[in-house]
Amino acid sequence: MRALYDFLTKVTYGHLQVAQNFSSKLTLFVQGRKESFSKLEKALSKTDKTLWFHCASLGEYEQAVPIIQASRKRFPTYKIVLTFFSPSGYEIKKNNSLADVVVYLPFDTKKNAQRFLKIVRPDMALFIKYEIWPNYLIELKKQNIPSILISGLFRKKQIFFKGHGGFMRKALKTFDHFFVQDIISKELLNTLHLKNVTVSGDTRFDRVSHQIEVDNTIDFISKFKNDQLCVVCGSTWPEDESILLRTINEAGSQVKFIIAPHKIEDDKIRSFTNRLKVRSVRFTEMQHENLAANSVFILDTIGMLTKVYSYADIAYVGGAMGSTGLHNILEPATFGIPIVIGKEFDGFPEAKRLQQLAGLFAVSSSDECATILQKLINDTNFRTKTGMIAGHFVNSNTGATRIVMNYLQENLTR
Repeated sequence: MRALYDFLTKVTYGHLQVAQNFSSKLTLFVQGRKESFSKLEKALSKTDKTLWFHCASLGEYEQAVPIIQASRKRFPTYKIVLTFFSPSGYEIKKNNSLADVVVYLPFDTKKNAQRFLKIVRPDMALFIKYEIWPNYLIELKKQNIPSILISGLFRKKQIFFKGHGGFMRKALKTFDHFFVQDIISKELLNTLHLKNVTVSGDTRFDRVSHQIEVDNTIDFISKFKNDQLCVVCGSTWPEDESILLRTINEAGSQVKFIIAPHKIEDDKIRSFTNRLKVRSVRFTEMQHENLAANSVFILDTIGMLTKVYSYADIAYVGGAMGSTGLHNILEPATFGIPIVIGKEFDGFPEAKRLQQLAGLFAVSSSDECATILQKLINDTNFRTKTGMIAGHFVNSNTGATRIVMNYLQENLTR
């Protein structure tokens, strides 16, 4: 089965070599990997001790950050190797100062896995959430290099728990330890006779909880908000913006809206702003604007949203109105504000739990969105109470980093 998997992986890579000609994202995906081995060889020497962190994309990176930061302090002599699978993670974080070297993960073939491990020689491999790459995991096991999964999340529909998932189960069983987000994940792994499982929670809670302690001031956002009530709509897609449109157009001049699109695409942004009946300004066009005179601010840049949430009285988090996947609700929740999302959030346990606590509201239409946002805007007590629930939810779920770091301390210092 491993030989077949290896063959199919190589065939897939061959197809991508052709497909990249029709997609700029695939071009980054394919071409970026051609530099991985040379970058690693330049950055690492045979005497280096290393910790290897692997993330699929940006969301998983956010889960890795608290562990990387703590490892930097706890194990200062180790070099940090960070790999990404997706361009949406690598292209944003490739110059990240947290890691000593950041590269795309070479395709999961036996030959690539062997070459990668020969160069990196990690003292431990740390995979984040979902990343299960059989060739890498099998080679790690063969070379007696411990591997752990951090903030793992398992559901019964995954291939590991299906009759035909034997090969992937074999890969899964190579992990030395699993740190999972919830008891459901632990129980599922137990059905595979895996007992090396700890329910640690999600490290993202630790990540976002520190954001409130830093300086989140952004002068131009302060000028735009002008001490008025502000709704921050983060990581939105066109389907999110469509259901927000009515509320924005009917809210009046006393309410400010900040829209931070997930993808900065000029044609889609212009399509949205053309449907607005209120005055708007874009970050890239704000130089000579009287910012306070606008009702809508389009944050058509990246890297600022986390700080911008500190200005929010209410947050709408995008991704769940379509099939792209809900974005991070914990970033706004840590600031103690109520959250509104779309209807498709199956597979996001933190959203389900916060909804059950009444700190989050899911909507399926423009009418539903307008109803809850208007209530949050007009009812100060309701807004305050809901926001307190969200803030407490984050504060009461921190601690995953400490649990993982205790394991690393015990296993790296033997």
